[in-house]
Amino acid sequence: MTENPGTENPEFVLDRNFKASRPMVWRAWTDPDLITRWYGPGVDTIVHKFDFRPGGQWLGEMRWGENSQYSVSIFQEIEEPEKLVWDQSSSDAEWNIIANPMMTDWPRIVRTIVTFRDQGPETFVRLTWVPHDATDAEKACFAGAVENMGKGWESGFTIMDEILSELQGSDS
Repeated sequence: MTENPGTENPEFVLDRNFKASRPMVWRAWTDPDLITRWYGPGVDTIVHKFDFRPGGQWLGEMRWGENSQYSVSIFQEIEEPEKLVWDQSSSDAEWNIIANPMMTDWPRIVRTIVTFRDQGPETFVRLTWVPHDATDAEKACFAGAVENMGKGWESGFTIMDEILSELQGSDS
């Protein structure tokens, strides 16, 4: 997890090795049925739409108790099985882009870049998050949150480890 001081935009980077083949790890990132299991640990993740193509939308909801947080993601690049890029924004329940209701200075658009590389029998994944077309206030809010961003992702990745283990067992 780093903030890149060489750019105007703060950057969150998380590197992780998964004990599974790249096609299997790619599937965990691109199959909506698997995404709902690991994305947003500790909440119910609902994929309302998953149009997996450049320009396609991923409409997601994270629900806990009586509360929900909605997001709209637009796929920018898909290079199977090497790279995924999407722009993610908070939305209301009708999928209109809004300021994040929990952090009003959170960037309206966060670009997510995920790269996948073979590393022997494992897969090396690099997740990069960066504010996109952000104001100075949004960049400052993001930079202030960088230090704690890894906790949620790591919790999700731990669940993904279990899913990948299950998938490997079912492929035997």
